Amino acid sequence: MGCLPLLLLFPLGFGVGYLIAGQTGALWGAGIGFLLGLLLMGLFIKALRGRR
Repeated sequence: MGCLPLLLLFPLGFGVGYLIAGQTGALWGAGIGFLLGLLLMGLFIKALRGRR
């Protein structure tokens, strides 16, 4: 469950980047999606651990 943001944002960023700027945009979109996914995954796990 903690990896869900990464699994959603990586392909979403790839697709949006590809639609906007072709192959170069796909690379940038995938990178941005990957970083945002990692950030949100960390925040999600931190929020779950903070409930206790």
